[in-house]
Amino acid sequence: MLKLKVNETEVEVEEGLTVLQACEKAGVEIPRFCYHEKLSIAGNCRMCLVEIADGRTPKPVSSCTFPVSMDGMQVFTDTPLVKKARENVVEALLLNHPLDCPICDQGGECDLQDQTKTWGSDYSRFFFNKRGVEDKNCGPLIKTIMTRCIHCTRCVRFGTEIAGVDYMGTLNRGTSTEIGSYVSKMFNSEISGNVIDLCPVGALTSKPYAFKARPWELRSNESIDLTDSTGSSTYVNFKETEIVRVLPKNNNEINESIISDKTRFSYDAIKTQRLQKLFESSKDNRFKESSWVSIFEKLDMLLKEKPDSKITFVVNSELDFESLQLLNLIESKFYPNVCIRSVDVNSSNSYISWKANKIKDIETNSRVGFLVSSNIRMESAILNTKIRRKALSQIFDIISVGQHSDLSFPSKFVNLNLNKIFEIFEGKSEVSKHILKHISPLFFIGDSLDKRLKGSFSINSLIKKIIPSAVVIDIKKSANSVGLNFLGFKTISKNCVDNSNVCLAINLDDTVFVRKIFNNYKGKLVWLNSFGSKAATKAAFLVPTLTSFESENIFINLEQRSQKTLKTLPGIGDSRDTKKILGSLYPEIKKVDIIENSRFYKFFDEIINKPKLFQSLSNKYSKGNLFDSNFVSQSSMISKYPLKSSLEDFYRSNGFTKNSPTMAQCSQENRKEFNNFKK
Repeated sequence: MLKLKVNETEVEVEEGLTVLQACEKAGVEIPRFCYHEKLSIAGNCRMCLVEIADGRTPKPVSSCTFPVSMDGMQVFTDTPLVKKARENVVEALLLNHPLDCPICDQGGECDLQDQTKTWGSDYSRFFFNKRGVEDKNCGPLIKTIMTRCIHCTRCVRFGTEIAGVDYMGTLNRGTSTEIGSYVSKMFNSEISGNVIDLCPVGALTSKPYAFKARPWELRSNESIDLTDSTGSSTYVNFKETEIVRVLPKNNNEINESIISDKTRFSYDAIKTQRLQKLFESSKDNRFKESSWVSIFEKLDMLLKEKPDSKITFVVNSELDFESLQLLNLIESKFYPNVCIRSVDVNSSNSYISWKANKIKDIETNSRVGFLVSSNIRMESAILNTKIRRKALSQIFDIISVGQHSDLSFPSKFVNLNLNKIFEIFEGKSEVSKHILKHISPLFFIGDSLDKRLKGSFSINSLIKKIIPSAVVIDIKKSANSVGLNFLGFKTISKNCVDNSNVCLAINLDDTVFVRKIFNNYKGKLVWLNSFGSKAATKAAFLVPTLTSFESENIFINLEQRSQKTLKTLPGIGDSRDTKKILGSLYPEIKKVDIIENSRFYKFFDEIINKPKLFQSLSNKYSKGNLFDSNFVSQSSMISKYPLKSSLEDFYRSNGFTKNSPTMAQCSQENRKEFNNFKK
């Protein structure tokens, strides 16, 4: 530890820290443009100049590059020399900067604007013509006005160091310096939108947000990301009754200050292809408008007047946990003729029988990681950045089992099927020795592996049984896959649907599989969803539901963390909350205390005692089944084919993103670029 004085305030810091970091520890704010705590140090802007009184540095020095190297250093941040130096830096930055703050989307949130107000002068000594720079085409997400660029290189370092995409770079030298790409193409990264937050000026802004609102006009609400199972923390900014942008909320345990492009830009789906009215089919195969009273009368007659009628609820892992729990109560307590089925293949209940590893456990001293049946870059872009950072900062080998893909970091590929995986854990493979010789190896299990196993056993429990110190992170496709798996709903089959008199499809995604199930269905299909689809054309009733932005819902992310969305906007049209619709269809469940009758709440009592956002869960009470050693993988045909990820299109991964015009445009541009540059 070293001691130094910052403006006569003594502070003790670790050796190796920069003067800027020492000043922040002393509570002194240093202006900066190029410095960012998540990026490497560049020292471009010179806005962080300070004065060092050691007799060897007569000139101001950049605090972001100058290390604290000895005891007794004296740092001054408010001397006349420092103020004059910073004033000169601001003057130089404004030399070619267009004074277009009134029409700039960065206005009100611009670092240059703030620093000019604090350190700038009311006049300029330069009278030359301003330099103009051609704007770059970065795709449908990022708007560029490069004349505003101050060459801080934050975007360049982000792409190279975090995203793993060498898209932007520095072109030319001196007064001709530009930031851009050598070949004009889409910024092909799953987290490209984060450069908008990093840019300290208005050179890189959001295209969907352009000219929508000013920051001081916006209201903000905390929420979470539901486009994957990571559960990134977000802020939802809205103006009146319209969401205008989604920003990351700093959460060091999950996403830090980064969110994926799906999280940031898919919000426009809320007003696209929405079901706003209630409809029922007529005799001429057309839909006519209906009302809640009429719909409930007919549904009540269908569901309850015939005791022997079979009723099937079809759900997926995107449905909130409370609705799933209500369905579980309906099936188990009141109605023996009701069965719940899931279109997502669930693993065995032993999946939840052991304490899940946290995302922050990736930072352990593991030296080897295994990606099993997972394209983690598409399935969880946030986890991919964490693995990349670990792989580049230390000795860390990545072995990709089952699928070869561009992961933005070096990896070894092993093309294995399910049989070979069991050979690894039985010690019959060369990879077995590689696993066992490392302490706390990392395992990232893809969602598609559950589809192969069909709930036969939990591979997570198998890994934990063989290697107790292993860190296992189960990467799920949807936001509430853990909650769905815990409740243990059975997998849907076409016969199950065909044999039911009434089928209620809740929050289903428009997939080929779903269409096939309901293609020749002869019973009454009730479609409860926020969006329409081709499968909904077979429905007898169309019932609109609220989206996650319009209701409060609980979801369980991949590390068994309870997370809650808050109501941001009022519902559109006749849309209602799914939980309220179920409570109206089956009033009996209102008499039951959901907490007392929930397996989940019995095991995870912290939800009851501490119902706060982003709360970690404890499963110390869980009693799941261990791995069934009698399972014979060789008897199944599914084990003979290579493993691969179940996600083919990053931008259109669930029902919500498929209805986003922005995500559709990104998907189209991505396919176009792939076809142009593929070998």
